[in-house]
Amino acid sequence: MRRKKFKLGAASLIMIMGIASLSGCGNSEKVSDTKNTTEKGEITLDDGRFDPNSDEVKDKTKEIENYIRYYYYFDEDPEKEAESYYDGIMKGLDDPYSVYYTKEEYQQLMEDDSGTYVGIGCMVTQDAETKAVSVIRPIQGTPAEKAGMLPGDQIIKIDDIELTSDMELENVVKMIRGEEGTEVTVKVKREGEKDPIALKITRAVVENKTVSYEMGQDTLGYIQVDQFIENTPDQFIEAIDTLTAQGATALIIDLRGNPGGLLSSVVKMCDYIIDDNAMVEGADKAGDILYTKDKNDKTIDKYSCSDHHSVDLPIVLLVNEYSASASEVFTSCMRDYGKAKIVGTTTFGKGIVQSILPLKDGSAIKITMAKYYTPSMTEIHKIGIKPDVEVDLDDDVKKMVTIPLEKDKQLQEAIKLLGFTPDPTIWDK
Repeated sequence: MRRKKFKLGAASLIMIMGIASLSGCGNSEKVSDTKNTTEKGEITLDDGRFDPNSDEVKDKTKEIENYIRYYYYFDEDPEKEAESYYDGIMKGLDDPYSVYYTKEEYQQLMEDDSGTYVGIGCMVTQDAETKAVSVIRPIQGTPAEKAGMLPGDQIIKIDDIELTSDMELENVVKMIRGEEGTEVTVKVKREGEKDPIALKITRAVVENKTVSYEMGQDTLGYIQVDQFIENTPDQFIEAIDTLTAQGATALIIDLRGNPGGLLSSVVKMCDYIIDDNAMVEGADKAGDILYTKDKNDKTIDKYSCSDHHSVDLPIVLLVNEYSASASEVFTSCMRDYGKAKIVGTTTFGKGIVQSILPLKDGSAIKITMAKYYTPSMTEIHKIGIKPDVEVDLDDDVKKMVTIPLEKDKQLQEAIKLLGFTPDPTIWDK
């Protein structure tokens, strides 16, 4: 049996339930006019909101442009000026999850969703306040892991470019990626190290196998879900079916470090486990998985079971503070229906949904369009989900890419809850 790998994450947090509209989920508006028209009709700006077409704004913009034209020392880059203008519109919303994508960034986002990309295999997140970019984990077997990158490393420089507080995560990811076979130097600040560490890494094709599984011991199945992209539901269903065929009588589903992903994927996975006829107190009807509501508290969408399949095995979910968004949808659904016990630490607390709106020139914006609610109509945004059994890992253990069972207190607790005795001779092979 392969050794159990503890993975602290699976994708940069730009993937958190933000690309649901790419798979047709939700009532996303398609922008059909870059000024003020959508498929839902004309949008007026006479409601006291900022109007970029007003004479006052036009005059001020012209005044600034004239100063730049006559006094700015360096050469201007018209393309960068244009992109920064659109980027500035989104930044003005003061929402770290609502962003502008250039044509290239949008293509990269869709590439992420497909499950493969060219890069170093480093999963990162950005602090919403400080903008510090930190490593959630390097993917096993990728250039980042081979170069010695560790969970918790803070990226401070990429090649010759120092990271600053005004850089968005998308731009940092773009700098890390590049052509296959090219080299990038990533300088990181590591806790316990006095000086920064420079890692020279050769870019390669990275495949995101999002689900791994094995028979942990005896008849205890173990499934690890790294993120929720297009290939995840099929892999997840394969994992459950294979383990049950092998005689699994209980399952551990590990969502630690899973930052989220496609809403459509997590709904399919919940659907596979939940009985279509099951009812939760507070839900509108049997089999409801998720509700989304707009800023006026109006329900936009309801997602419900429809596959007429359920899994009737004892389940324990492992979560931590990096389990976010789609991971929390899965966790809350399992909790509300009484399908699983939850072990670990309180989850991230991202209960809002973004949609991608493509623009006519090939670029796009991602915008927060709703909050989501669990089947029992519970809100988790900025709250998270508290485990049934709260167990944290020691700080030094959190930095490990591979954690032996004797140090993985969370996994030990999950095994015990399911009535098994943890056996390091099996888990640590």
